[in-house]
Amino acid sequence: MIIWSELASILAVCVNAQVPPSTLLESVYSYKIICNANMAVFTPVSQQDARTLLADYQLGELVSLEGIAAGIENTNHFLTTTKGEFVLTTFEVLTFKQLPFYIELMHYLAQRKIPVPEPQTRDDGSRISTLCGKPAAIVTKLPGSYTVDPTAKHCAAGAATLAYMHLAAKDFSIQQPNLRGLDWWIKTAPIVQPFLTKDQSILLSVSLAEQQAYAKTAQYSALPEGPAHCDLFRDNVLFAGSQAEPVLGGFIDFYFAGCDKWIFDIAVCVNDWCIERQTGLLIPKLAEAWLEAYNQVRPFTDAERKAWPVMLRAAALRFWLSRLYDFHVPRAAEMLKPHDPTHFERVLFARMNDAIVNLP
Repeated sequence: MIIWSELASILAVCVNAQVPPSTLLESVYSYKIICNANMAVFTPVSQQDARTLLADYQLGELVSLEGIAAGIENTNHFLTTTKGEFVLTTFEVLTFKQLPFYIELMHYLAQRKIPVPEPQTRDDGSRISTLCGKPAAIVTKLPGSYTVDPTAKHCAAGAATLAYMHLAAKDFSIQQPNLRGLDWWIKTAPIVQPFLTKDQSILLSVSLAEQQAYAKTAQYSALPEGPAHCDLFRDNVLFAGSQAEPVLGGFIDFYFAGCDKWIFDIAVCVNDWCIERQTGLLIPKLAEAWLEAYNQVRPFTDAERKAWPVMLRAAALRFWLSRLYDFHVPRAAEMLKPHDPTHFERVLFARMNDAIVNLP
């Protein structure tokens, strides 16, 4: 879907600025790619913009620049140079002040051989650039693609790598909380309440009260914590190889990461990777594969075993709330078709009423 008023505004700015015809055509073409992918965010990036940006790096000369038809809050391009393949991200929401945690965490993990996109360093030593007046970064392109239907092998590979990531990140010096954590839930719940049915409102109120009460307990305080991805859905993990013999390519999209309880990070994964899509119920074979593989690398604590049911509900609540917010309170820099919030309503209801797979 092309938003013609936005396209007209872009054209007007370009014409007034006497932009060369070739650059103008690049901008229109890129805009159509993004909009046809149901994306509302877009910062026009021309090949000349990319060449100017690359002058601040030692990454070779520009070969090609291609808009990526994916993402929610950022504008992404595949950037190919004479020295390799990269991803150029222009940040539409995150600020220069907020970005160091995410960029430096990825750099820290990449230096420790965790398969994540490695931010490239500019000639001035920084890893954050300015592009079209917005913060931007260039990171390495990882191999593979995401799988829609993960097997036990996919789950085991993802889980083991997440455990290694948690251990590698525990000494990372920059501290930033999960910006979509409990404080955000408390602030957001009253905003979405008017859009809910009576039963939905009760479910939200009861669930939020449970999480607020649990966060005050000694058991919650005892949970291991540190930098966490906080959004490691299937589409944020790339696999090469085949469906039968997957090879993990890496974790992507760290821009919802934050310091949180690691068991919450695991619950986010299990609630997406290991469920029946129509019901939200856990698939025992997949959940067991995930949890066993993680436990082999970083054994679970007794506090985590006790917290597991509550954390599964916490992870479901977090994404139900964010999808309710995105659906009912549309903002700039959002997808034109937000995710269906009823999916995580079903997941939350299932975690409250149906059997779970316990931690090993």
